[in-house]
Amino acid sequence: MKWILVLVLAGCGSAPLRVEVPVFTQCVKEVPQRPVYEFDQLAPAATDGEIVLALARDWPHGRKYEVELEAVIAGCILPDEKAER
Repeated sequence: MKWILVLVLAGCGSAPLRVEVPVFTQCVKEVPQRPVYEFDQLAPAATDGEIVLALARDWPHGRKYEVELEAVIAGCILPDEKAER
């Protein structure tokens, strides 16, 4: 009878069991503001030169927006998915 009590008490001293439960958390904290492109505001009768200049001025704004979006998306990818890429 003493041995049974010893075995039962020995089971209580084991390491605690860790259980991971997935919890939904929003990965996007802030959505980057879409730039206002000059090209979109051109008159339909704009000349080719005006169109090219508007596109050239819009280029840096578009690239900055693209980098911000990629950073937001990268923050949402799980670590296992990043390793596969």
